[in-house]
Amino acid sequence: MINQKHSIYTINFALICLSSLFFSASYNMLIPELPAYLSNLGGAEYKGLIISLFTLTAGLSRPFSGKITDTIGRKPVMTIGIIVCLICGFLYPVLTTISGFLFLRLLHGFSTGFSPTAISAYIADIVPKERWGEAFGIQGLCFGTGLALGPALGSFIKMHYSFDVLFYSSSLVAFIAFALIVNAKETLKNKQHFNKSILRISKNDIIAIEVLPSAIVTFLCYIAFGVILTLIPDWSDHLGIMNKGTFFIVFTISSLCIRFVTRKISDNYGRKIIIIISLIVLFLALILIGLLDTTNGLLIAAVFYGLAMGVLSPTLNAWTVDMSDPNHRGKAMATMYIALEAGIGLGAFFSGWYYQDVISKIPLIMYACAFMVFIAFIYMIYKLKEKS
Repeated sequence: MINQKHSIYTINFALICLSSLFFSASYNMLIPELPAYLSNLGGAEYKGLIISLFTLTAGLSRPFSGKITDTIGRKPVMTIGIIVCLICGFLYPVLTTISGFLFLRLLHGFSTGFSPTAISAYIADIVPKERWGEAFGIQGLCFGTGLALGPALGSFIKMHYSFDVLFYSSSLVAFIAFALIVNAKETLKNKQHFNKSILRISKNDIIAIEVLPSAIVTFLCYIAFGVILTLIPDWSDHLGIMNKGTFFIVFTISSLCIRFVTRKISDNYGRKIIIIISLIVLFLALILIGLLDTTNGLLIAAVFYGLAMGVLSPTLNAWTVDMSDPNHRGKAMATMYIALEAGIGLGAFFSGWYYQDVISKIPLIMYACAFMVFIAFIYMIYKLKEKS
């Protein structure tokens, strides 16, 4: 591990954060327009699979990415994820059948199955333990910026050009993410050369038991995110919002603003209490999405959602690293991301299955998501009473 007792704001850290921004923007810029694209292909009934197939392969690839991160190195795993994004952008205009599109969603999911795992391990390597909360807050701020700019940029491109231009633009953004890390220094000591045995995954390689508490909370919270990715574009259209990325812009701006203010908060006050406070705000945000059936109401809910996730996400990352074995940090981060993708995937799949283009069902789905967050809140109250 590389120790740095001075400022965390190094060139290496900055490049990783910027690459994270462009990587996030690359695949998120497609999200608002994919439901309409799939409908144009004649597959409206498969909208729930847009996100769930993506997260399925992301989750399945996590044990591999975690093991490779801990053996081959952080940088190769980051690079693989970005290259997958780059390739998929060129393939969407080629595979123009429903089955071809769904196959690409599966393939595209490998990108988030690889890069975020390695990015988290890399940052933990180059930042002192006492500043992990701050570092993950900054990296999350950059990732969140991509999350906001991506959908907005994607919808703008589609409004003025075509789906093909949108897909090629996604590849271009992924290439920028790749260029930013091409000269990054590897941080893993005692690297191994690649061999086939590394790809053999045993049950001990899949889950890091020590970080299950953060994985449980992550799973319960990110069910709502899968639902939001699937249904908010249609809900926005129902409310008369022209740019389907507007919700994502507002919640991410809110998320970015709160991260500036609270980037050190979990380092100073503890992970558990900050997670509990974030869960209360997240619960309120989901209730508001269901209750406020107006454009302004949705934007108010987006602000609260951004406030909650802006604090919750980096705190869960830091809590996971706190509990992890330093020699198996890739596996620990992979475990948390498996939970994240399982939550997003199941939320997307079941909401799409229940929704069936009946707009009046969306508030009830949001209340169900709020109930999942309430369960996470009760669990964290129990964990708070345990000895740290």
